[in-house]
Amino acid sequence: MTLLTVWPEDDPTRVLLRTTDPAEIADVLGRLGVRFSRWPLADLPATPTPDQVLTAYRERIDEVNAREGYTHVDAVALSPETPESDRRAARAKFLTEHTHDDDEDRFFAKGSGVFYLHMDAKVHAVLCEAGDLLSVPAKTTHWFDMGTAPDYVSVRFFHDEEGWVASFREDSIAHAFPTYDELAASRD
Repeated sequence: MTLLTVWPEDDPTRVLLRTTDPAEIADVLGRLGVRFSRWPLADLPATPTPDQVLTAYRERIDEVNAREGYTHVDAVALSPETPESDRRAARAKFLTEHTHDDDEDRFFAKGSGVFYLHMDAKVHAVLCEAGDLLSVPAKTTHWFDMGTAPDYVSVRFFHDEEGWVASFREDSIAHAFPTYDELAASRD
């Protein structure tokens, strides 16, 4: 179940909001210009190929592309079968606050991960689950945590063939906030 947790940017011990209500999550994020929606899950093999994921969600992907003008879409996966060094490197790449010149749209076809949005003097952590589509507007300061044992498949949307390009902040506050593992454990 999707979880939104909000803290003041200067106090990760003081929870301002914690909700699993999809309508409330969409409303809170929508006021920040962040789109959140849920898609029905398609049947996928246990370890789907990128082509299988893109084919299974083709109609919805085409709708997003038409509405938002994306020209490049791919599917990425990390699982327990991914070599540990690759999982650690992938996780480390996203754990520092950064921005993009492009929107960052992600659909979770399997598994979960947390997008932390540093906006409006707050940190909004969205623990996304399979079925969630989150669109982070361009220039939004954020970071992503897939946990210490990543296991997810996501569809990524881009306006540019270059794909994922980030500008990292040297003064990141990401290390001060609860991790994916801590949020996932607190939800259960």
